[in-house]
Amino acid sequence: MVRALIVDDEEPGRVNLRYALADHPRWQIAGECPSVAAAQACIAAQDIDVVFLDIQMPGDSGLVLARALAGLANPPLVIFVTAHNAFALEAFEVHALDYLLKPVHDARLAAALARAEAMLELRQRPAYGAALRAWADAGDERPGTPERYWQQVSVRSVGRIECIRLGDVDWIETCGNYVSLHVAARKVMHRLPLSRLLAHLDPACFLRVHRGAVVRTSQAANLEAVGDGAWRLTLRSGVHVAVSERYVEALRAAMRER
Repeated sequence: MVRALIVDDEEPGRVNLRYALADHPRWQIAGECPSVAAAQACIAAQDIDVVFLDIQMPGDSGLVLARALAGLANPPLVIFVTAHNAFALEAFEVHALDYLLKPVHDARLAAALARAEAMLELRQRPAYGAALRAWADAGDERPGTPERYWQQVSVRSVGRIECIRLGDVDWIETCGNYVSLHVAARKVMHRLPLSRLLAHLDPACFLRVHRGAVVRTSQAANLEAVGDGAWRLTLRSGVHVAVSERYVEALRAAMRER
């Protein structure tokens, strides 16, 4: 059984989710709480696997509870529930956290439950905790503030969250709404536009060299012209990355300053 806690200040929200979960026999409702304080007491008193957490609540918002849970070594999984707040939804996507939009649709709920069950079966709560802490640490960030540059990204695949250290990434290329992180001999796909990621990369470590490519400057080995206005960068790994003419001087300067 999966023990779930519903946290929502509005009784209709709790009732609707309770009825929706009744169609999923593996899920047991361990409690329903109208406030963050009540939820904290419930979590301290019993083992909770998953928390359905409303964001907009009077007093302490659900985000306050989520940040408190992020400090636990083995926190319960959190499925955020919200009526709106586009910024929060984007942040959850970036850090591989799950959320439901009100009113909750059966198909979307079933998908979220399946992901949670898979993570619990694969004993992913510690990895999830790392992703939740990364989200909490980035909660008050402003792009361009040095102390807030991301050190890692959390990537979700089926039943698993993997934390990728950006210091291990050789280069990054865009793939539509995804980026492909090149880490040693493998590629990791992450659902995040390159422009969004670039705003949080330390410019002392990463440099855009093409509309669709960013490299870690410490990996740049050789820059050469390969045609009329066309350039090619060879990384220490031997990989070749196309360089646009507009970025050549900045890349040369970065390579000189290493």
